[in-house]
Amino acid sequence: MDLTNFRFDIDTDGIALLTWDMPKRSMNVITEDVMSELHRVIDKVAIDAHVKGCVVTSGKESFSGGADLNMLQALGHDYARMVTEDGEEKAMQAFFDGSRKLSVLFRKLETSGKPWAAAINGLCLGGAFELALACHYRVMSDGEKVRVGLPEVKVGIFPGAGGTQRVPRLMPTGDALQMLFKGEQIKPALAKSMGLVHEVVPQTDLVERAKAWIRNGGKGIAPWDEKGFKPPSGKVFSPVGMMTWPPANAIYRRETQDNYPGAKAILHAVYEGLQLPIDLGLKIESQHFAKVLRSREAAAMIRSLFISMGELNKGARRPKDVPPTILKKIGVLGAGFMGAGIGYVIANAGLDVVLIDQTQEAADKGKALSHKLMTEQVSKGRAKTADRDALLARITATPDYEALKGCDLVIEAVFEDRTVKAEATRKVQAVLGPDAIFASNTSTLPITSLAEAWDKPENFVGVHFFSPVQKMPLVEIIKGAKTGDRAVAVAMDLVRVLKKTPILVNDARGFYANRCVFAYLLEGHKMLLEGVPPAMIENAGKQAGMPVGPLSLTDEVAIDLCRKILHATRADLGEGAVDPGQMDLLDTMVTTQNRLGRKNGKGFYDYPETGQKRLWPGLADLQPNKLDADAIDVGDLKKRFLVSQSIAAAQAMAEEIVTDPREADVGSIVGFGFAPFTGGTLSYIDGMGVGQFALLCDDLSKKFGSRFDPPGIVLDLAREHETFYGRFGAKPLLARLDS
Repeated sequence: MDLTNFRFDIDTDGIALLTWDMPKRSMNVITEDVMSELHRVIDKVAIDAHVKGCVVTSGKESFSGGADLNMLQALGHDYARMVTEDGEEKAMQAFFDGSRKLSVLFRKLETSGKPWAAAINGLCLGGAFELALACHYRVMSDGEKVRVGLPEVKVGIFPGAGGTQRVPRLMPTGDALQMLFKGEQIKPALAKSMGLVHEVVPQTDLVERAKAWIRNGGKGIAPWDEKGFKPPSGKVFSPVGMMTWPPANAIYRRETQDNYPGAKAILHAVYEGLQLPIDLGLKIESQHFAKVLRSREAAAMIRSLFISMGELNKGARRPKDVPPTILKKIGVLGAGFMGAGIGYVIANAGLDVVLIDQTQEAADKGKALSHKLMTEQVSKGRAKTADRDALLARITATPDYEALKGCDLVIEAVFEDRTVKAEATRKVQAVLGPDAIFASNTSTLPITSLAEAWDKPENFVGVHFFSPVQKMPLVEIIKGAKTGDRAVAVAMDLVRVLKKTPILVNDARGFYANRCVFAYLLEGHKMLLEGVPPAMIENAGKQAGMPVGPLSLTDEVAIDLCRKILHATRADLGEGAVDPGQMDLLDTMVTTQNRLGRKNGKGFYDYPETGQKRLWPGLADLQPNKLDADAIDVGDLKKRFLVSQSIAAAQAMAEEIVTDPREADVGSIVGFGFAPFTGGTLSYIDGMGVGQFALLCDDLSKKFGSRFDPPGIVLDLAREHETFYGRFGAKPLLARLDS
């Protein structure tokens, strides 16, 4: 057969081996060409009497990451074109047919009459795992990095090529729903215990064991095509079903606040599909899939969390003319919580780390965080003792700056004070010289002023990690007024090694992420002072799509740190730069009540040694007025949270702090959890229409104050009937049926 993306061989036993190995790609992905070739292979296997069955495997380190989501974007664009050229009915039918091509292909394989076995190595995710689920037998390698899963819900869609129909026919409904909702990657042993795969074997035996199943009489019929098949949990309308579906719906509501059409479609597709034969179930799934694809939420999430994030992770904003740096040794100044966390993630990426602090005791305490984090991994079975020992061996904890010799980059994470930072900076320069690349992890102080302590400011850059470093995926790379391309490139090379997502921002107070975060916190504090019940504030924040309420987030950041930042802002920019009510509230919390946040167990919440945190009852005494909860418009509260942050993002674009909408959106989601279903701060504006956003700002401004006045850039875009993505040259959203 003439194939480009596969190799097809038949052994002497008549067992075909289909090896997926796309040229010029590091990982296989499902494309139109791949689907076309797979159609031909299925026909060959089904028709050729000499072929007893087929094993499908990968010629690469991983099986496949799934479908190329750019195909889904193309469907939307084709739909928009066809509406104009052929009318809505034909366009709708073409969209539906296109959206279920993969589902139809996999069902063709499943019902081809010959046995198919999947031999899974490396990652097998999304549409690729749906391919494996359509095979009649699945053998999985036992490697450390081997995983299967259906992560589509994380980018706003859901498994639409049979995942919502086959998984609930393999395992109890509750377990299936949990797997589909979480979208997690599943290890081999767990995949076998869940019934997702039949065997877990060494990599060397993978293909042979899959072939052996066919050789020994494996049947080419799926369980659900056998007469008398019953799902593991039985009928939907049964005692077991009634114990499953009401709590499943409640959990969905609690976890998503009904903001995610893809997650809701999972409930519908599983619930409806389990009441029907598999073919009708697959068609139901396809109907929901096509509907979700046309939603604004899916379009925005695919663009930001798949396409844009992928581009940024691959270096879309890295200076092109600077050759890559091979990083081996990194210095970290300051072994406090932030510096110790930075040291851990660097060592975890396989690089050597020199962790510096004022005393050996302080440096050792910082290194101890790495020991603690690795011990937790060992206890959970995610790492071995030898892995912990190897990581700790890569960290040199010392007060001696001479140990920094040979470092490719030094990151300063000392106390947030200009004088302290300048002293540490000069000590490094005395050892390495000004030609070395130096980075500051400051979260608030302008990079341009900090760079004055380095003789060649072109080699000074900001690298702002978020806390806790080991969990937070975003890193802001900050260009000072004189920062050069080489410094930016080296910083981005490090971020890529750490497998985090970089955004490039220009120097300004608070940079990008913290500007938006503080807009969110300010709104929560003002609501509290207005008399909104604290629990209502927190719930409205989560209903709006934020991961935690603003009062809880203030505690996590630390109330005294927030207060310090406000005082520094007022000192530098004047009284008008801060909200006096917020300042008084934080002053009271810190100086009068000694409530600093989670770190001292007392903040807007109380943090008992045992049991869950709870809102501090004393908050009622800090409210000059108390509003009747029934009279408060929760919709307004939710809008205030999202609009305030989006205004801050729009202003950051206007001031050229952020210059690429992709970075504004991706940074807002992965940096501070801005409602992912919107696609990010700027997609939130573009998604509703810039003109509509301006009207919403006007409405909120009249009700709650001039901070909601629409920024000039928003008014300008509205007048010109433009969008942020349109003006700044980024990709438009998928065309939608409801647009």
